[in-house]
Order: sequence, then structure tokens, then C-alpha cells
Amino acid sequence: MASAAEDPERWASDGTGALSLRLARSKAAVDQLGPLEQDLIASFHPKFVYPLFGDEETIYGYEDLDVQLVFNSSTLKNYLSINYTASLPEPDPIEKIIYKYIPSDYTKSEENFQTDLEASGTSKFTPPGKKISSYRSLPSKGKRKSEHFLASKRWERCTTDQMEDEQDVIYELWATNWKTPGFRDYHRRMQILVLFYIEGGTYIEEDDDRWEFVVLFERRKLRSADEDSNPYSYHFCGYVSLYSFYHYPSSIRLRLSQFIVLPPYQSTGHGCKSIDLPTRPWRPSESFEDLRDKEDLKLLFENKVFDEKPLSELIPVSSEWYEATRTKWKLANRQFARLLELALRWKFTALKESDDGKLERLYRIAVKERLYRFNYDSLSTSRRKKEEKNYRILFKMYG
Repeated sequence: MASAAEDPERWASDGTGALSLRLARSKAAVDQLGPLEQDLIASFHPKFVYPLFGDEETIYGYEDLDVQLVFNSSTLKNYLSINYTASLPEPDPIEKIIYKYIPSDYTKSEENFQTDLEASGTSKFTPPGKKISSYRSLPSKGKRKSEHFLASKRWERCTTDQMEDEQDVIYELWATNWKTPGFRDYHRRMQILVLFYIEGGTYIEEDDDRWEFVVLFERRKLRSADEDSNPYSYHFCGYVSLYSFYHYPSSIRLRLSQFIVLPPYQSTGHGCKSIDLPTRPWRPSESFEDLRDKEDLKLLFENKVFDEKPLSELIPVSSEWYEATRTKWKLANRQFARLLELALRWKFTALKESDDGKLERLYRIAVKERLYRFNYDSLSTSRRKKEEKNYRILFKMYG
């Protein structure tokens, strides 16, 4: 056997690849999933593991390492599995590290976990807190070429009990806080996801009563339910943490702090429904900014804001129209600039409203000017190359 000194890469595992997560359901709940829903129970990987395994995100001392942290999709109780084909005498203590971040009642027995899973699938588990909203899917009817790229709606809010009962699957938002019975323990199970999916994310203090939470659940009718059992199963999708603060002169406002939608539920519009709240984000991440931009841009398109002027009058846009429109829709200057760039990009490429090379050059200049203003403090002698690189990245992202 080669020593660690002779072959160090053999014993080094990428933490984000070696660790996989999964939301497990009871057998009856799995049997109800359709062919297009299998991703809901498939394994996925964390985005970050440096809070657990250091800045290099490397787990050292194992060969063919496979770490699985499985969550009961309802209760979020954990099953931990660590497998490898060989190890060094003193490898990184994986279980000891993970133990610091999850409740101590996790199990390493797959049989015990499955038994608990089946029991929770037939028990009267309901989310902690109070249901504040629900929504259901709408069949996609496609979109016409003239419609904007955010036009098709995936969801509609359920305004009556009948709307909820008409479909087997709906999604519910539950409001809760530290005073809610059972939520403190539930939060301790879900908070490790902050470390996995929010860069720079940290655990929040449980002794601060100003925290509020909104948790997103999938609610599914149980085909096997009888009169004495719960007719629904609930499955965790993600959550939002909010912090309340006093705003002069006499109101309490909420600020969005942490925001997570798990990978099986991403890219389907759940995030947009979860943040449809009167809040402002703290230090928004890039992914959150993208999500917010999509929602705000959809609103502007639906109100035909960019149809008020022909393309030739939007490049360059008059400062009077820009400021009046931005103020009317209560958008920050930097965000509205991004939204305008996105809208113009779509008009150029999707609608092909203009083949005028001059307009496209003016568009490029406008984008570069914004990037220049934003990156002013960090620009050096390589300014042109940096601007061009940023422009190409942005143009590709807008596409």
C-alpha cells in the first residue's frame, strides 16, 4: 500500500462530492411519486462544506469515500452513513465533525431509520406553526414568441379549501417562531442546511425572540389514508428566516436573513413564492439577487413598462424616463439598471426588434459604463480587459 507521503491525492476527497444529502420518504409515499418526480428522493450535494471541513473543503485520510446524510423528509431526523474502501491510521474524524452540527439523536442504523420513516409516514405529523398561504401548480400552456421569457406562470395561490382539495399536491407556507411548540427542535435539524447552501452562513441565536420563520412544505394526499389517520403527508422543501426590528415612528418591519430552497425543488418557481413577503434582504447573495431580478422583471413585463418606448429611445435611455420609472416601481438604482439591461438583451435576441449595429454598440457601452461605476475602486491598468471580460460574462448570463 502506498503511504500518504507517496500518494497524497489518493487520500484526499473533495468534501462537496464525497458528502451527499437526501430527503427520504416512507415506502407508501415513494410509491405515489410519478416518473417525473423521482428527483425528489434522489441524492444531491451541498454547495459548501468549508464550515465543517475547512477552507480547502477536503476530507483527508480515506479512499473511495462516500458520506451520506439522509433526512426524514417530514421530521428531518437524520441517518448518517460513512463508507470507504481504505483509510489511514488517523483520518479526519468525519462523524465527530458532523456531530457538532446536527442533533445528537441521529442514527447510524439504516434499519432503525427506515422504521422511524415508516412510522412518521402514517402518523399525524403536521408542520409546526400556522399555515399562512398555499399554492398549486398550473398546467403549462406554452408561450407565444412575442411573450417575454418570464411570461408563463407555474403556480397560482389557493384562495379556498376547494382549490386545495382539487389537487393531490399543493405547497404550503407555515409561519413559526421560537415560541411555537416543537419548532426549536425542528429548527436544530434544518439549520445545518444554512452552512451547506449559504456562503458565509452561520447559526442564529435561539435566545433572540425577534426571529421569525416561514417554512415551505409539499403537502400530498395519501392514497392509503383511512378515517383515523392523517390524510396528508408533509415534506420539507426549504425555509426563510426573518428578523423583526423597530422602524421609526411606530412600525415593526421584517428583514429577510436566510433563504433556502433545497435542490430537488429549485428552478421551479418555489423560491419566488417563498419570498413573496413584505421584506428586505440582508446582504443578498448573488443567487438571491438573480431570483429577485426575475420576479421584478416579470412584474415590469406584465405591466408593459418596456413597451412605452421604442428600442431606439431606450438606448441610451433618457435620465428623466429612467428615474421616473425606477421611482414609480420603487427599485434601487443598481437593480433597475440590471433589469433594463436584461429587457434590452431580450429585445435584441429573442424579438430581434433591431438589426442596427449602432444600437447594439450603444448597448455594450451602457453595460460597460455600469460595470465601470460598480467596479471603480477595484479597477487597475487592466481596465479594458476587465470590462470586456465582465461584459461577456454578463451577456452570456443574460442569455
